[in-house]
Amino acid sequence: MTQQYTDHQVPVGANTRGTVVVVPGRGESRATYDRFGKRLAADAYRVRVVDAPEPAEDQLDGWLGEFAARIAEAVAGSGDAGDVVHPLVLVGSDTGAAALAALSGRPATGGPRPDALVLAGLPGPATADAGSWEEELDLRTTCPVHREALTRDAGVRRGTLAAPVPGWLLDSAHGAAGDIPHLLLVGDRDPLADRDAVARLAKSLPAARLAVVHGAHHDVLNDQQHRSVAAEIVLLLEALRGGRPTPLITTETSSW
Repeated sequence: MTQQYTDHQVPVGANTRGTVVVVPGRGESRATYDRFGKRLAADAYRVRVVDAPEPAEDQLDGWLGEFAARIAEAVAGSGDAGDVVHPLVLVGSDTGAAALAALSGRPATGGPRPDALVLAGLPGPATADAGSWEEELDLRTTCPVHREALTRDAGVRRGTLAAPVPGWLLDSAHGAAGDIPHLLLVGDRDPLADRDAVARLAKSLPAARLAVVHGAHHDVLNDQQHRSVAAEIVLLLEALRGGRPTPLITTETSSW
């Protein structure tokens, strides 16, 4: 199984604090996550971005098994000399998030077990048949830098948000039952998210945090709030280094 990846290395001289593997969503390329990957890498986390999955219309077990093997291969090769640095966190956006959620709770297919999942912009059954590229960008983001990056990227496939996510994948994702920590990120202006289903999923998981990003659209990892979103993920990574996802800093009192 031959794959290609985009890797973001930690600064020279810094010790690697953990590993993040990013799974893009519909229409996105690995380059879509260059800014996100560089930001986490600057905090000394090794980041590897894989190609976006292309879910089949059916064949739940067969497709998920193949996807699981791809992720296991990507994770295994992310460390120096085969040594993957924990905490290991898998981050998915859109259908990438749905695919990771669908794997949650299923038997492992080999490779290191992730310490947590980050599910960003987990989609619902809604589609967005945008009439123009500008309208599609409006669904994704209001960040001018991200809009320009998507527009210039020849690897981005336009119009893919109009394709519905296979029902079996949505059912499996929203019925996830994994026991590792899950951080769910959703923009409060995301037209493709099923907020009720995401809230039910968060409540059903034994260890989950649902974070609503105010003003964010579907590309919640790359919208105007990307710095705050990246910080939320770094806080999770730092907490996991302590052995559990309990925040290292809590507010005892505040007047704002």
